[in-house]
Order: sequence, then structure tokens, then C-alpha cells
Amino acid sequence: MRLPVHRWFRFSAGFSAEWAKAVIREAADDGAKRVVDPFAGSGTTLLAAEDVGVESAGVEAHSFVFRVAQAKLLRRSSVDEYLKLAKVVRTRAAKAVVDAPEYPELIGKCYTPEALAKLHALRLALEKSASDSAAWQLVWLALAGILRITSCVGTAQWQYVLPKKEKKKTLDPFDAFDTLSRMIARDMRLTQERPLGPAARIISGDARTCDGIPDGFADLVVTSPPYPNNYDYADATRLEMCFFGEVSGWGDLQAKVRQYLVRSCSQHVPPSAIDLETQLASSELAPIRPAISEVCQRLAEIRLTKGGKKTYHLMVACYFRDLAQVWQALRRVCAPGARVCFVIGDSAPYGVYVPVIEWLGELALAAGFHDFRFEKTRDRNVKWKNRKHRVPLCEGRLWVEG
Repeated sequence: MRLPVHRWFRFSAGFSAEWAKAVIREAADDGAKRVVDPFAGSGTTLLAAEDVGVESAGVEAHSFVFRVAQAKLLRRSSVDEYLKLAKVVRTRAAKAVVDAPEYPELIGKCYTPEALAKLHALRLALEKSASDSAAWQLVWLALAGILRITSCVGTAQWQYVLPKKEKKKTLDPFDAFDTLSRMIARDMRLTQERPLGPAARIISGDARTCDGIPDGFADLVVTSPPYPNNYDYADATRLEMCFFGEVSGWGDLQAKVRQYLVRSCSQHVPPSAIDLETQLASSELAPIRPAISEVCQRLAEIRLTKGGKKTYHLMVACYFRDLAQVWQALRRVCAPGARVCFVIGDSAPYGVYVPVIEWLGELALAAGFHDFRFEKTRDRNVKWKNRKHRVPLCEGRLWVEG
């Protein structure tokens, strides 16, 4: 991903910024004035809406990802002030390189002592300059953005950290910071050469309520909710959050991050905390209760034959209950006649097919929307080698009208 601003810090997004711009532009040509993204991530939809020239609002529950999006949306701020602070931080850091103090275990596994000493010096210099200014948030993002490319182990963006996988080549932290700082400045200048629409608003909150977004606000929703595929979005930022002292390790993620996210991962749903029958009996799942009950019961039985005994039965029930609440929240914030696009894929945990697209469509209708259709964009899980199951899956766009 090489698009200006979007490339500052990548997110595991379900769609490209160029596609989002095209969808928003087409809707704007038809009279749409406001866009919402309830799973705003690192700001793809919101930045696209600004580029097209329409008002937008987004919600993001992951505290670290929210800060990333918030910083990207500061692209209109002073380039000179940003570069001035970046230079101050870089100069202070170069003069204060000492052995880093003890960091969480994960950090020690991911960096050489020399690299960690420089990263720690950058962090201290940044903290000494702390403020609520746009420049400070952008310099924070520059530091966050180099943490993976300066690691000596497997730390590809938005993949789980692989401490046992060594990289052939790593970047010096000071060089990487200088390079990304210059890139951010160039992208800001490029952005400021053309007119933008109203400044997007991002809310640190929950897609299941969309609190902070007025009733009837949205003419268009463009989003990609988490897929029910057991990807742990909380763990995906453990490296960054450990470095900045926001968590000390994996055990902190439940309290600091995971409890606020849609339950798309078995880590969200320990059997001691979730009762399957209570979830299935909820009013939100009434439109799909017979079908989802059958799938969950099959998963509960298969689980007992597997070594990991993953709680996919609880994950599926909780995921669709959460997404039903998202649809209800979207019905509130959408104007009559609004259009919603969910970029989504189906799932087959333990080889049991979960008709994600059909069920999400039914839940949308139950929430008060009028119609849905699915546009397939690609097949998934069709190359069987090293796969855990051979159920063909697909990904695409769920279009909901109403």
C-alpha cells in the first residue's frame, strides 16, 4: 500500500482507499452528503470521505488503532510545526542513547540491544516533548510506524509477531525515523495542495451502539467488520502497545483492548464467561435462531474431539449477537433510504460452514433495512495445501438498502 497518508501505518483493512473513494464519490453524485464507518480502523473510509468532499464520522473501539486514525486525520495541520518537533525529538534522542531499561519480554525478543537503545531514546525524547498538539501526535505516529521495520524478527505489519523468525535485513531506528518523518511531511504537503471536504470525526467507542453519531446522520455506510475467523485484533498490536508501556504482555490485552471489541475471536469468549444457551436465546438472534443454534451445537460437539478445544461455538453466537446490535445501531444513525456496504467474508471454523453473508443480511432486515444483495469479489480457501479444512469460502460486498 503506497497511497499517501494511508501508508503511514497500515491496518488489516478489508478494502482499498481507492475503492472507498469511488463508492463515496458515486454516492455523492447521487446526493449523499454524510458517510459513517462503525469500524473505522486506521481511517481508510474517513480519509476517502475527506478526499471526495463529504462529511464523515467513524467509530473505533481499539484504543491504539483509534490513535493511529486520529493522527492520520491531522494531515491538514502545519507541516513546519511537525518537522520542527520531529527534529527536536531526533536530536535529543541521538544525544541520549544508553542501554534501554527492562521492557516486556516480547520487546526483548524482537530487537537487538543496539536497536532497542535507540528506540528507547526516541521514546524518551518524545515523552519529554509531550503535548496535545497535532505535531506531537504525528511524531508519535512516526515512532509507532517504525517499530516493525526495525525489528530483527518476524513482525510484518498487522501479522502476529514471530520472535523465532529472523529477518535477513533490518533498518537502523534513527534512519527509519528520519525516512518516515520525511514521508509524512511530503504526504501532508501533497494533501494540502488540493481542497478537502469537512474534517472527519472519529470517536473512540463501540460499533454496537455508535454513540456520538446523531440519529439519521448517514446517507452511506462503508465499512469492513471483523471477520469471524479467529483473528485476534487485540494481539495484532501487542508489539506497539508493549513498547509504549500500554500493556506489559498478552495477559493485559483482555482488560485493555479485547473486552471492547466485537467478539470475532475465540480468545474473546472463554467458556467460564459465556453461556451458549443464553446467547442463543437473546432477542437479537431471533431472526436466525434455528440455523445458528444448529451450527453452534455442531461446533460444540466437534470441539471436544480437537486438541485445542477452541470455543468457536461461543464465538459464532457472540459474534452474530454483536453484529445484530451493530445493525440496530446503524438503523438509528442512517437516514431513510441510506445505503450500507459491508466488506465481509464467510467462515468455516473446524470445517463447519457459517453462512456469514446470509445471516448478516437477515439481521439487517430485522433491524429495519429493506433489502440486501451480495457482490462476490474473490474466492478464498481454494488452495488446499496446509489448510485446516477444505470448505470453499468467498469474500465480497454486502450491499444493504434502506
